[in-house]
Amino acid sequence: MTRELIAAVDLGSNSFRLQIGRIVNDQIYPLDGIKQAVRLAAGISPDKRLDDAAQERGLIALQRFGERLRGFEPDSVRAVATNTLRVAKNAPQFLVRAEHALGFPIEVIAGREEARLIYVGVAHNLPDPHKQQLIVDIGGGSTEFIIGKSFQPLMLESLYMGCVAFSLRYFPDGRIDKRSLKEAEIAARRELQLIAHPYRAVGWEEAVGSSGSAKALYEILAQNGLAEGAITREGLDRLRSLLLKAGSLDKLDLAGTKSDRMPVLLGGFAIMSAVFREFGLERMLFSEGALRLGVLYDLLGRYHHHDLRDATVLAFLERYKVDEAHAADVAATARMLLAELLPRVLDPLDLDGRFLDWAARLHEIGISIAHSSYHKHSAYILANADMPGFSRMDQGRLSRLVLAHRGKLARVATIDPQSVDWSMILCLRLAVVLHRARDGRSLPPVSLKQVEGGHELVCDDHWLAGLPLTAASLHEEQEQWAGIGRKLILRTEPAVLPLGSAVE
Repeated sequence: MTRELIAAVDLGSNSFRLQIGRIVNDQIYPLDGIKQAVRLAAGISPDKRLDDAAQERGLIALQRFGERLRGFEPDSVRAVATNTLRVAKNAPQFLVRAEHALGFPIEVIAGREEARLIYVGVAHNLPDPHKQQLIVDIGGGSTEFIIGKSFQPLMLESLYMGCVAFSLRYFPDGRIDKRSLKEAEIAARRELQLIAHPYRAVGWEEAVGSSGSAKALYEILAQNGLAEGAITREGLDRLRSLLLKAGSLDKLDLAGTKSDRMPVLLGGFAIMSAVFREFGLERMLFSEGALRLGVLYDLLGRYHHHDLRDATVLAFLERYKVDEAHAADVAATARMLLAELLPRVLDPLDLDGRFLDWAARLHEIGISIAHSSYHKHSAYILANADMPGFSRMDQGRLSRLVLAHRGKLARVATIDPQSVDWSMILCLRLAVVLHRARDGRSLPPVSLKQVEGGHELVCDDHWLAGLPLTAASLHEEQEQWAGIGRKLILRTEPAVLPLGSAVE
């Protein structure tokens, strides 16, 4: 029996949560959890900037989480940020401070990736995950919708509406009246109409709600005798009458209402009511499983070397009809070049080595759009496509590596001068040049080393003499690196051993 601790940090738009789990025989058992009501989305200004007060609330929460996570290994903690930090223009600046407070990297994940992780968490908490189910997760800044069966998501969507945003927009002073409720529900239904028809066409056997708003409504309905064992249409209608009768949150006296949920209760109610009407629901179960549990199970997969990112890369190779043999040659040469600079990347689990491998395998996906400037098309796809398992930051890094694999290096001049990405870009560019002939040649007889101000590439003189196009391309590389103030020295000498060869 193996026992290991892993942790997930969820930087939601309403609450920040830390969940620690214990791995026992490939199952996760919750060990500890901390929740902090941060209301990050309430700090978003009209020009999409996160105000100082919201940032401070977030940093205080993360400092507390960081204390609890002291002693955890870096690869046993995964922190993800959702909608508010997707849209805030000053999110990058906040994230620098947030990572310092937490002590671990923070990934901003795309909406559909958030939906996928939510489904993973909910599916592992359902009594019968083999039923086809509609999962609805009303968050602070966005709402995720998933249809899934047997741990496999079939449809994933994320809509830009959440309980914090709707509460602030339609119920800013806590007043409850028919007009405000109607306006909020109509706005939610307008968003839902974008997905309701295709979702209803696929269908589901039961609906399940997850996360804070669903939990709050479930508990209020149950504790006030408005519904039993589920969120129901009738229960929501009865709750609507009680809300309107109270007239304001200050006068609302219902069992099950919690102080941290009260400010966002009305927005969550309006969205849930709209979901019931647009999806034709009569009943919705509640599941404790949510994003943070999904992050833990996704982390468990990586822990056992079953990384969804590898499966996503394979799917992209097939979807975009990539020349996989050529991509594999480029990947092998690029990684061996990088290993001469950073021997640690010989470890197949080294993350920088894996990113270089993924970038090399995906660098030509843009050819499916057009050969001209295909690297720009490839970079755009990688930055904007739904890539399960990859965070937005992961996709941004892949996109930059691929954009820089040919053409002007000035396009990526904003990369930190000390970043390892520059070495990765050099190795990828050289590998692409060395395999331009697509002749399936083995690892070329070259070696790479770091020198003051840049790098030196040593090539076998006899080998390079027979490849005038490659030689010309390597000289062009020198000019490109010189153009951004970095040195690339080319030198030839007899009988340079192929990359990875051992000296006898």
